[in-house]
Amino acid sequence: MDKINGVMDKTSVEYKDFSKHVDEVVVLKGMIHRIREMTGFAFVIIRTARDVVQCVYSPEFSEYRMDEKVVEGCAVKATGKVVKDQTREDRYELQIHNIEILSTPAEMMPIVINKKQLDNIPLDLNLNFRPVTLRNPKERAVFKIQEGIARGFREFLLSQQFTEIRTPKINAQGAEGGANIFRLDYFGKQVFLAQSPQFYKQMLVPVYERVFEVGPVFRAEHHDTSRHLNEYISMDLEMGFIDSFHDIMNMETGALKYIMELLKSEYSEELALLNVNLPNIDEIPTIRFMDAKEIITKKFKKKITDYRDFEPEEEQLLGKWAKQEYNSDFLFVTHYPSEKRPFYAMDDPEDPEYTLSFDLLFRGIEITTGGQRIHDYNAQVAKMRARGMNPDDFESYLMAHKYGMPPHGGLGLGLERITMHLLGFKNVRYASLFPRDINRVTP
Repeated sequence: MDKINGVMDKTSVEYKDFSKHVDEVVVLKGMIHRIREMTGFAFVIIRTARDVVQCVYSPEFSEYRMDEKVVEGCAVKATGKVVKDQTREDRYELQIHNIEILSTPAEMMPIVINKKQLDNIPLDLNLNFRPVTLRNPKERAVFKIQEGIARGFREFLLSQQFTEIRTPKINAQGAEGGANIFRLDYFGKQVFLAQSPQFYKQMLVPVYERVFEVGPVFRAEHHDTSRHLNEYISMDLEMGFIDSFHDIMNMETGALKYIMELLKSEYSEELALLNVNLPNIDEIPTIRFMDAKEIITKKFKKKITDYRDFEPEEEQLLGKWAKQEYNSDFLFVTHYPSEKRPFYAMDDPEDPEYTLSFDLLFRGIEITTGGQRIHDYNAQVAKMRARGMNPDDFESYLMAHKYGMPPHGGLGLGLERITMHLLGFKNVRYASLFPRDINRVTP
Protein backbone atom coordinates (compact mmCIF):
# COMPACT_ATOMS: atom_id res chain seq x y z
CA MET A 1 0.00 0.00 0.00
CA ASP A 2 1.28 3.46 -0.91
CA LYS A 3 1.49 6.03 1.85
CA ILE A 4 1.56 9.81 1.51
CA ASN A 5 4.20 11.51 3.63
CA GLY A 6 3.76 15.15 2.62
CA VAL A 7 7.25 15.40 1.11
CA MET A 8 7.26 17.24 -2.23
CA ASP A 9 10.25 16.05 -4.20
CA LYS A 10 11.27 18.39 -7.01
CA THR A 11 11.03 16.79 -10.43
CA SER A 12 11.90 19.95 -12.34
CA VAL A 13 14.71 22.46 -11.89
CA GLU A 14 13.75 26.14 -11.61
CA TYR A 15 15.60 28.66 -13.72
CA LYS A 16 16.87 30.50 -10.63
CA ASP A 17 18.86 27.35 -9.81
CA PHE A 18 20.42 26.93 -13.26
CA SER A 19 23.67 28.51 -12.05
CA LYS A 20 24.10 25.53 -9.70
CA HIS A 21 23.74 23.02 -12.54
CA VAL A 22 26.02 24.31 -15.30
CA ASP A 23 27.07 21.45 -17.60
CA GLU A 24 24.59 19.13 -15.88
CA VAL A 25 21.56 17.45 -17.47
CA VAL A 26 18.31 18.60 -15.82
CA VAL A 27 14.54 18.43 -16.37
CA LEU A 28 12.51 21.57 -17.02
CA LYS A 29 8.69 21.51 -17.04
CA GLY A 30 6.61 24.28 -18.54
CA MET A 31 4.58 25.60 -21.45
CA ILE A 32 6.09 26.27 -24.86
CA HIS A 33 5.85 30.02 -25.10
CA ARG A 34 7.50 30.58 -28.45
CA ILE A 35 9.48 28.74 -31.13
CA ARG A 36 11.93 30.66 -33.29
CA GLU A 37 13.17 28.63 -36.23
CA MET A 38 16.72 29.47 -37.31
CA THR A 39 19.04 27.98 -39.91
CA GLY A 40 20.00 24.55 -38.59
CA PHE A 41 18.62 25.09 -35.08
CA ALA A 42 15.72 26.61 -33.15
CA PHE A 43 15.13 28.59 -29.98
CA VAL A 44 12.39 26.98 -27.92
CA ILE A 45 11.20 29.39 -25.22
CA ILE A 46 9.60 27.60 -22.26
CA ARG A 47 7.40 29.52 -19.82
CA THR A 48 7.48 28.28 -16.24
CA ALA A 49 5.57 29.60 -13.24
CA ARG A 50 7.73 32.71 -12.95
CA ASP A 51 10.33 32.60 -15.72
CA VAL A 52 10.70 32.50 -19.46
CA VAL A 53 13.59 30.13 -20.18
CA GLN A 54 15.54 30.06 -23.43
CA CYS A 55 16.20 26.54 -24.66
CA VAL A 56 18.10 25.63 -27.82
CA TYR A 57 17.29 22.73 -30.11
CA SER A 58 19.94 21.48 -32.50
CA PRO A 59 20.59 18.00 -33.97
CA GLU A 60 24.19 18.32 -32.78
CA PHE A 61 23.16 18.16 -29.10
CA SER A 62 21.52 14.71 -29.19
CA GLU A 63 19.78 12.14 -31.34
CA TYR A 64 16.40 13.68 -30.48
CA ARG A 65 14.56 15.17 -33.47
CA MET A 66 11.91 17.82 -32.82
CA ASP A 67 8.87 17.56 -35.11
CA GLU A 68 5.68 19.46 -35.93
CA LYS A 69 3.92 18.11 -32.84
CA VAL A 70 5.96 20.49 -30.70
CA VAL A 71 4.01 23.75 -30.99
CA GLU A 72 3.36 26.85 -28.96
CA GLY A 73 0.94 26.09 -26.14
CA CYS A 74 2.20 22.56 -25.50
CA ALA A 75 2.86 21.51 -21.92
CA VAL A 76 6.24 19.76 -22.00
CA LYS A 77 8.96 18.12 -19.99
CA ALA A 78 12.28 19.13 -21.52
CA THR A 79 15.52 17.35 -20.68
CA GLY A 80 18.81 19.00 -21.48
CA LYS A 81 22.15 20.40 -20.41
CA VAL A 82 22.46 23.75 -18.67
CA VAL A 83 25.01 26.01 -20.33
CA LYS A 84 25.94 29.67 -20.06
CA ASP A 85 24.30 31.98 -22.56
CA GLN A 86 27.12 33.25 -24.76
CA THR A 87 25.29 36.44 -25.69
CA ARG A 88 23.97 37.57 -22.30
CA GLU A 89 26.04 37.88 -19.15
CA ASP A 90 24.79 36.00 -16.08
CA ARG A 91 22.13 34.21 -18.13
CA TYR A 92 21.77 30.50 -18.84
CA GLU A 93 20.03 28.34 -21.40
CA LEU A 94 19.12 24.71 -21.86
CA GLN A 95 20.55 22.60 -24.69
CA ILE A 96 17.64 20.28 -25.47
CA HIS A 97 18.26 16.52 -25.39
CA ASN A 98 14.61 15.52 -25.41
CA ILE A 99 11.11 16.97 -25.25
CA GLU A 100 8.22 14.93 -23.82
CA ILE A 101 4.85 16.40 -24.74
CA LEU A 102 2.46 16.30 -21.76
CA SER A 103 -0.47 17.95 -23.54
CA THR A 104 -1.20 19.75 -26.78
CA PRO A 105 -3.56 22.67 -27.47
CA ALA A 106 -6.77 21.91 -29.36
CA GLU A 107 -6.48 25.20 -31.25
CA MET A 108 -3.88 27.82 -31.93
CA MET A 109 -3.80 30.92 -29.72
CA PRO A 110 -6.48 33.52 -30.57
CA ILE A 111 -4.05 36.25 -29.53
CA VAL A 112 -0.29 36.44 -29.84
CA ILE A 113 0.80 36.38 -26.19
CA ASN A 114 4.53 35.80 -26.65
CA LYS A 115 5.38 39.41 -27.42
CA LYS A 116 6.90 41.55 -24.71
CA GLN A 117 3.63 43.34 -24.00
CA LEU A 118 0.00 43.44 -25.03
CA ASP A 119 -0.34 47.22 -25.21
CA ASN A 120 -1.68 47.06 -28.76
CA ILE A 121 -4.61 44.85 -27.74
CA PRO A 122 -7.83 46.69 -26.81
CA LEU A 123 -8.78 46.30 -23.16
CA ASP A 124 -12.06 44.51 -23.92
CA LEU A 125 -10.23 41.96 -26.08
CA ASN A 126 -7.62 41.49 -23.37
CA LEU A 127 -10.34 40.79 -20.79
CA ASN A 128 -12.45 38.59 -23.08
CA PHE A 129 -9.46 36.26 -23.51
CA ARG A 130 -8.16 36.68 -19.95
CA PRO A 131 -7.28 32.98 -19.41
CA VAL A 132 -4.94 33.38 -22.40
CA THR A 133 -3.67 36.95 -22.08
CA LEU A 134 -2.61 36.37 -18.47
CA ARG A 135 0.04 33.99 -19.84
CA ASN A 136 1.94 36.97 -21.21
CA PRO A 137 4.92 37.53 -18.86
CA LYS A 138 4.10 41.18 -18.28
CA GLU A 139 0.44 40.51 -17.63
CA ARG A 140 1.17 37.82 -15.07
CA ALA A 141 3.89 39.96 -13.44
CA VAL A 142 1.16 42.43 -12.46
CA PHE A 143 -0.44 39.87 -10.20
CA LYS A 144 2.80 38.60 -8.71
CA ILE A 145 3.39 42.20 -7.60
CA GLN A 146 -0.18 42.34 -6.33
CA GLU A 147 0.53 39.15 -4.39
CA GLY A 148 3.50 40.95 -2.82
CA ILE A 149 1.32 43.91 -1.79
CA ALA A 150 -1.25 41.69 -0.07
CA ARG A 151 1.47 39.49 1.40
CA GLY A 152 3.31 42.51 2.79
CA PHE A 153 0.11 43.86 4.34
CA ARG A 154 -0.55 40.51 6.00
CA GLU A 155 3.02 39.91 7.20
CA PHE A 156 3.39 43.38 8.68
CA LEU A 157 0.12 43.25 10.59
CA LEU A 158 0.84 39.78 11.94
CA SER A 159 4.14 41.18 13.23
CA GLN A 160 2.12 43.88 15.01
CA GLN A 161 -0.03 41.36 16.91
CA PHE A 162 -3.05 41.54 14.61
CA THR A 163 -5.33 38.53 14.19
CA GLU A 164 -6.46 37.63 10.67
CA ILE A 165 -10.23 37.22 10.36
CA ARG A 166 -12.71 36.11 7.69
CA THR A 167 -16.10 37.75 7.78
CA PRO A 168 -19.44 36.90 6.09
CA LYS A 169 -20.17 38.35 2.67
CA ILE A 170 -23.94 37.84 2.98
CA ASN A 171 -25.26 40.29 5.55
CA ALA A 172 -28.53 41.48 7.05
CA GLN A 173 -27.53 45.15 6.79
CA GLY A 174 -25.25 47.24 4.64
CA ALA A 175 -22.25 48.71 6.43
CA GLU A 176 -22.63 52.03 4.65
CA GLY A 177 -26.20 51.90 3.35
CA GLY A 178 -27.19 54.01 0.39
CA ALA A 179 -27.96 52.88 -3.12
CA ASN A 180 -24.66 51.16 -3.81
CA ILE A 181 -25.58 47.86 -2.24
CA PHE A 182 -26.40 44.55 -3.91
CA ARG A 183 -29.65 43.00 -2.72
CA LEU A 184 -30.21 39.23 -2.76
CA ASP A 185 -33.17 36.94 -2.28
CA TYR A 186 -31.99 34.73 0.57
CA PHE A 187 -34.63 31.99 1.00
CA GLY A 188 -37.38 34.60 0.70
CA LYS A 189 -35.62 37.18 2.83
CA GLN A 190 -33.80 40.26 1.53
CA VAL A 191 -30.10 40.34 2.39
CA PHE A 192 -27.09 42.22 1.08
CA LEU A 193 -23.64 41.55 -0.30
CA ALA A 194 -21.00 43.03 1.98
CA GLN A 195 -19.90 46.57 1.15
CA SER A 196 -17.08 46.07 3.66
CA PRO A 197 -16.30 43.94 6.72
CA GLN A 198 -16.77 47.06 8.85
CA PHE A 199 -19.35 45.82 11.36
CA TYR A 200 -17.53 42.56 11.99
CA LYS A 201 -14.15 44.23 12.36
CA GLN A 202 -15.58 46.44 15.08
CA MET A 203 -17.36 43.55 16.81
CA LEU A 204 -14.05 41.70 17.03
CA VAL A 205 -12.01 44.54 18.53
CA PRO A 206 -13.12 43.66 22.09
CA VAL A 207 -12.18 40.06 21.30
CA TYR A 208 -8.74 40.37 19.68
CA GLU A 209 -7.98 44.12 19.97
CA ARG A 210 -6.34 44.15 16.52
CA VAL A 211 -7.84 42.43 13.46
CA PHE A 212 -7.43 42.49 9.71
CA GLU A 213 -8.91 40.90 6.61
CA VAL A 214 -7.99 40.69 2.94
CA GLY A 215 -11.14 39.83 1.01
CA PRO A 216 -13.75 40.84 -1.59
CA VAL A 217 -16.27 43.62 -1.13
CA PHE A 218 -19.16 44.56 -3.39
CA ARG A 219 -20.44 47.97 -4.48
CA ALA A 220 -23.53 48.32 -6.69
CA GLU A 221 -22.30 51.56 -8.20
CA HIS A 222 -23.47 52.40 -11.70
CA HIS A 223 -20.06 53.82 -12.57
CA ASP A 224 -18.42 52.87 -15.84
CA THR A 225 -15.16 54.67 -15.17
CA SER A 226 -11.48 53.79 -15.24
CA ARG A 227 -11.28 53.69 -11.44
CA HIS A 228 -14.39 51.76 -10.34
CA LEU A 229 -15.10 48.05 -9.96
CA ASN A 230 -18.23 46.44 -8.57
CA GLU A 231 -16.21 43.73 -6.85
CA TYR A 232 -12.75 44.42 -5.55
CA ILE A 233 -10.32 43.26 -2.90
CA SER A 234 -10.20 45.34 0.25
CA MET A 235 -7.39 45.16 2.77
CA ASP A 236 -9.02 46.12 6.06
CA LEU A 237 -7.73 46.57 9.57
CA GLU A 238 -9.26 47.62 12.87
CA MET A 239 -7.34 48.31 16.07
CA GLY A 240 -8.45 48.96 19.64
CA PHE A 241 -7.15 51.04 22.53
CA ILE A 242 -5.98 53.80 20.22
CA ASP A 243 -5.09 57.24 21.57
CA SER A 244 -6.18 58.98 18.37
CA PHE A 245 -6.81 58.28 14.71
CA HIS A 246 -3.14 59.15 14.12
CA ASP A 247 -2.36 55.67 15.47
CA ILE A 248 -4.19 54.22 12.47
CA MET A 249 -2.31 56.43 10.02
CA ASN A 250 0.96 55.41 11.63
CA MET A 251 0.04 51.74 11.28
CA GLU A 252 -0.74 52.18 7.59
CA THR A 253 2.49 54.07 7.01
CA GLY A 254 4.42 51.23 8.60
CA ALA A 255 2.57 48.69 6.48
CA LEU A 256 3.31 50.61 3.27
CA LYS A 257 7.00 50.85 4.17
CA TYR A 258 7.12 47.11 4.73
CA ILE A 259 5.26 46.40 1.47
CA MET A 260 7.67 48.48 -0.61
CA GLU A 261 10.72 46.85 0.96
CA LEU A 262 9.26 43.40 0.37
CA LEU A 263 8.58 44.21 -3.29
CA LYS A 264 12.09 45.54 -3.69
CA SER A 265 13.73 42.47 -2.17
CA GLU A 266 11.57 39.60 -3.45
CA TYR A 267 9.79 40.87 -6.56
CA SER A 268 12.66 42.65 -8.28
CA GLU A 269 12.30 40.68 -11.53
CA GLU A 270 8.65 41.62 -11.92
CA LEU A 271 9.40 45.24 -11.00
CA ALA A 272 12.12 45.38 -13.64
CA LEU A 273 9.94 43.70 -16.26
CA LEU A 274 7.23 46.33 -15.75
CA ASN A 275 9.69 49.20 -15.20
CA VAL A 276 8.09 50.06 -11.85
CA ASN A 277 9.23 53.13 -9.93
CA LEU A 278 8.71 52.23 -6.28
CA PRO A 279 7.95 55.20 -4.02
CA ASN A 280 10.29 55.96 -1.17
CA ILE A 281 8.38 56.23 2.08
CA ASP A 282 9.98 57.90 5.08
CA GLU A 283 7.15 60.04 6.40
CA ILE A 284 3.75 60.83 4.90
CA PRO A 285 2.54 64.44 5.17
CA THR A 286 -0.96 65.21 6.46
CA ILE A 287 -3.33 68.06 5.72
CA ARG A 288 -6.83 68.90 6.92
CA PHE A 289 -9.67 68.70 4.45
CA MET A 290 -10.51 72.42 4.48
CA ASP A 291 -6.84 73.41 4.28
CA ALA A 292 -6.54 71.17 1.24
CA LYS A 293 -9.51 72.94 -0.35
CA GLU A 294 -7.80 76.26 0.28
CA ILE A 295 -4.61 75.08 -1.46
CA ILE A 296 -6.65 73.92 -4.45
CA THR A 297 -8.24 77.36 -4.63
CA LYS A 298 -5.20 79.56 -4.01
CA LYS A 299 -2.36 77.60 -5.54
CA PHE A 300 -4.12 76.00 -8.48
CA LYS A 301 -6.80 78.68 -9.03
CA LYS A 302 -9.58 76.12 -9.18
CA LYS A 303 -13.09 77.11 -8.19
CA ILE A 304 -14.53 74.86 -5.50
CA THR A 305 -18.03 73.58 -6.20
CA ASP A 306 -18.26 70.92 -3.46
CA TYR A 307 -17.08 71.50 0.10
CA ARG A 308 -18.11 68.01 1.24
CA ASP A 309 -15.75 65.86 -0.83
CA PHE A 310 -13.04 65.99 -3.51
CA GLU A 311 -13.47 65.74 -7.23
CA PRO A 312 -10.97 63.46 -9.03
CA GLU A 313 -9.20 66.51 -10.48
CA GLU A 314 -8.80 67.96 -6.99
CA GLU A 315 -7.21 64.73 -5.74
CA GLN A 316 -4.78 64.90 -8.65
CA LEU A 317 -3.87 68.49 -7.78
CA LEU A 318 -3.27 67.51 -4.16
CA GLY A 319 -1.02 64.67 -5.33
CA LYS A 320 0.93 67.15 -7.42
CA TRP A 321 1.19 69.51 -4.44
CA ALA A 322 2.44 66.76 -2.08
CA LYS A 323 5.12 65.81 -4.60
CA GLN A 324 6.25 69.42 -5.06
CA GLU A 325 6.20 70.39 -1.39
CA TYR A 326 7.29 67.17 0.32
CA ASN A 327 8.60 64.94 -2.49
CA SER A 328 5.98 62.47 -1.34
CA ASP A 329 3.81 60.20 -3.50
CA PHE A 330 1.41 59.89 -0.56
CA LEU A 331 -0.75 62.39 1.30
CA PHE A 332 -3.11 61.92 4.24
CA VAL A 333 -6.13 64.22 4.14
CA THR A 334 -7.85 64.38 7.53
CA HIS A 335 -11.02 65.78 9.14
CA TYR A 336 -13.56 65.11 6.40
CA PRO A 337 -17.03 66.66 6.83
CA SER A 338 -19.31 64.58 9.04
CA GLU A 339 -22.17 64.59 6.52
CA LYS A 340 -19.97 62.69 3.99
CA ARG A 341 -18.71 60.05 6.40
CA PRO A 342 -20.54 56.91 7.60
CA PHE A 343 -22.63 56.94 10.76
CA TYR A 344 -19.94 55.10 12.73
CA ALA A 345 -17.30 57.81 12.14
CA MET A 346 -16.44 59.74 15.30
CA ASP A 347 -17.02 63.47 15.09
CA ASP A 348 -14.25 65.82 16.16
CA PRO A 349 -15.12 67.00 19.71
CA GLU A 350 -13.59 70.39 18.89
CA ASP A 351 -15.69 70.83 15.75
CA PRO A 352 -18.49 68.25 15.29
CA GLU A 353 -19.05 69.29 11.67
CA TYR A 354 -15.88 67.34 10.88
CA THR A 355 -14.76 63.81 11.70
CA LEU A 356 -11.66 62.17 13.09
CA SER A 357 -11.18 60.46 9.74
CA PHE A 358 -8.82 60.46 6.80
CA ASP A 359 -8.22 59.40 3.23
CA LEU A 360 -4.83 58.41 1.88
CA LEU A 361 -4.04 59.70 -1.59
CA PHE A 362 -1.40 57.91 -3.66
CA ARG A 363 -0.13 59.80 -6.68
CA GLY A 364 -3.32 61.80 -6.80
CA ILE A 365 -5.98 59.13 -6.22
CA GLU A 366 -7.68 57.94 -3.05
CA ILE A 367 -6.68 54.40 -2.07
CA THR A 368 -7.66 54.35 1.62
CA THR A 369 -10.50 55.57 3.78
CA GLY A 370 -10.18 55.29 7.55
CA GLY A 371 -10.60 56.93 10.90
CA GLN A 372 -11.67 56.65 14.51
CA ARG A 373 -15.04 55.00 15.21
CA ILE A 374 -17.69 55.80 17.79
CA HIS A 375 -17.20 53.36 20.67
CA ASP A 376 -19.82 54.66 23.12
CA TYR A 377 -23.22 52.98 22.79
CA ASN A 378 -25.33 56.04 23.57
CA ALA A 379 -23.29 58.25 21.24
CA GLN A 380 -23.66 55.75 18.41
CA VAL A 381 -27.42 55.41 18.88
CA ALA A 382 -27.79 59.19 19.03
CA LYS A 383 -25.92 59.67 15.75
CA MET A 384 -28.01 56.98 14.06
CA ARG A 385 -31.22 58.66 15.17
CA ALA A 386 -29.94 62.06 14.08
CA ARG A 387 -29.52 60.59 10.60
CA GLY A 388 -32.99 59.12 10.53
CA MET A 389 -31.77 55.56 11.07
CA ASN A 390 -33.52 52.99 13.23
CA PRO A 391 -31.07 51.48 15.77
CA ASP A 392 -33.27 48.39 16.00
CA ASP A 393 -32.14 47.49 12.46
CA PHE A 394 -28.55 47.21 13.75
CA GLU A 395 -29.13 45.15 16.87
CA SER A 396 -26.23 42.73 16.43
CA TYR A 397 -23.82 45.52 15.51
CA LEU A 398 -24.84 47.63 18.50
CA MET A 399 -24.55 44.61 20.81
CA ALA A 400 -20.79 45.09 20.79
CA HIS A 401 -21.19 48.74 21.79
CA LYS A 402 -23.82 47.98 24.43
CA TYR A 403 -21.54 45.60 26.30
CA GLY A 404 -18.38 47.67 26.11
CA MET A 405 -15.98 48.80 23.37
CA PRO A 406 -12.49 50.30 23.67
CA PRO A 407 -11.55 53.39 21.67
CA HIS A 408 -10.83 52.04 18.21
CA GLY A 409 -10.54 52.76 14.52
CA GLY A 410 -9.44 51.29 11.26
CA LEU A 411 -9.21 51.58 7.51
CA GLY A 412 -9.87 49.92 4.18
CA LEU A 413 -7.24 49.91 1.43
CA GLY A 414 -8.19 48.99 -2.14
CA LEU A 415 -5.78 46.38 -3.49
CA GLU A 416 -6.55 47.03 -7.16
CA ARG A 417 -6.35 50.80 -6.70
CA ILE A 418 -2.88 50.74 -5.16
CA THR A 419 -1.70 48.21 -7.77
CA MET A 420 -3.07 50.39 -10.56
CA HIS A 421 -1.18 53.48 -9.47
CA LEU A 422 1.96 51.70 -8.43
CA LEU A 423 2.24 50.26 -11.94
CA GLY A 424 1.08 53.41 -13.72
CA PHE A 425 -2.07 51.97 -15.30
CA LYS A 426 -4.81 54.24 -16.60
CA ASN A 427 -7.58 51.73 -15.89
CA VAL A 428 -8.13 49.70 -12.72
CA ARG A 429 -9.27 46.69 -14.79
CA TYR A 430 -5.65 46.03 -15.72
CA ALA A 431 -5.04 45.48 -12.00
CA SER A 432 -7.87 42.96 -11.55
CA LEU A 433 -7.44 39.32 -12.52
CA PHE A 434 -11.05 38.93 -13.63
CA PRO A 435 -12.77 42.33 -13.34
CA ARG A 436 -16.40 42.71 -12.37
CA ASP A 437 -18.04 45.94 -13.48
CA ILE A 438 -21.49 46.98 -14.70
CA ASN A 439 -20.83 45.37 -18.09
CA ARG A 440 -18.71 42.32 -17.28
CA VAL A 441 -19.26 39.12 -15.31
CA THR A 442 -17.15 36.81 -17.52
CA PRO A 443 -14.79 35.09 -17.84
